[in-house]
Amino acid sequence: MSFPFEIAATEGAARTGALRTPRGDIRTPAFMPVGTAATVKALTVDQVRDAGADILLGNTYHLMLRPTAERVRRLGGLHRFMRWERPILTDSGGFQVMSLSAISQVTEEAVAFQSHLDGSRHVLSPERSIEIQADLLGSDIVMQLDECVAYPAEADRAAAAMRLSARWGARCKAAFGTRETQALFGIQQGSTFQDLRQESAERLQEIGFDGYAIGGLAVGEGHAAMLEVLDYAPGQLPPDRPRYLMGVGKPIDLVEAVARGVDMFDCVLPTRSGRHGQAWTRAGPINLKNARFAEDETPLDPTVRCPASRDYSRAYLHHLVRAEEILGQVLLSWHNVAFFETLMAEMRQAIAAGAFAAWRRTFHTRLEAGA
Repeated sequence: MSFPFEIAATEGAARTGALRTPRGDIRTPAFMPVGTAATVKALTVDQVRDAGADILLGNTYHLMLRPTAERVRRLGGLHRFMRWERPILTDSGGFQVMSLSAISQVTEEAVAFQSHLDGSRHVLSPERSIEIQADLLGSDIVMQLDECVAYPAEADRAAAAMRLSARWGARCKAAFGTRETQALFGIQQGSTFQDLRQESAERLQEIGFDGYAIGGLAVGEGHAAMLEVLDYAPGQLPPDRPRYLMGVGKPIDLVEAVARGVDMFDCVLPTRSGRHGQAWTRAGPINLKNARFAEDETPLDPTVRCPASRDYSRAYLHHLVRAEEILGQVLLSWHNVAFFETLMAEMRQAIAAGAFAAWRRTFHTRLEAGA
């Protein structure tokens, strides 16, 4: 395997450790802020790093369309282009092709689609996805191209997409070859069907990947149905490799997924919420547009090591949001990313100390009290 994955401690299914890469260690459980278009929206890379992120995510679909992967390569690769020296994971582009494209057509060979920007036509094959991620963008962790189906999905449809994803995974592995400084992750599919996810896991392990993602969740199934899948899906994947739950999610999703054995996460929620006046706290999300914060002099969370969390009053943030000042979006996005990273750090510490079950109970108590 390209990157050693060391598990330092476990408590139940929860585990903490590190994925060791040439660009630095990724402490797990890890949350990856999403840098869709070579930027974590509203934040500098210094703010993202100082918030506690070891790794961030770049989006293949958006970057291949603008500024183009070839241009990023000519400018020194994605790390140099966006001035981020730590690891980057890139998604394969398949999900955005199927969710954003005005027209997309999936065949055995590839997915053909029309750009949401200008209507231009493109073809994304497993081989092209690997070329963009590994060779042009220079990603550290490369994701296989897969087909993701929305919820609810009929069993036959979910099975067909899962098996196509497995075949594409084998082609991605062949195109990726052997690399010492980059890793390739496979993606488990199968919607909410346990037998299909088991088959997917077996097919992926036959191919052999550096890590394994749980795909096809956070696509409309809801929290309870997601947890039903997570009760078994992580255990279907190799215990000695990192497990990555794609596109998830809210703090409660992260906590419950970690309790079920997941190691890595990504989601646009922290910055998307921040741009719309919402801050995440230990008592749940709060809407800073609400008039009750107009004279609230308390900070968002003084225990979070972030200036946006501790140095500005809720009254000031309320004013910025109501006045539609850009600084409000910056500060709330910064706080939210730092809050998510703080949660991950607390879970790592709790698992290492054998106190995760107690920490989890406290988390739920605070959340219920806030609600």
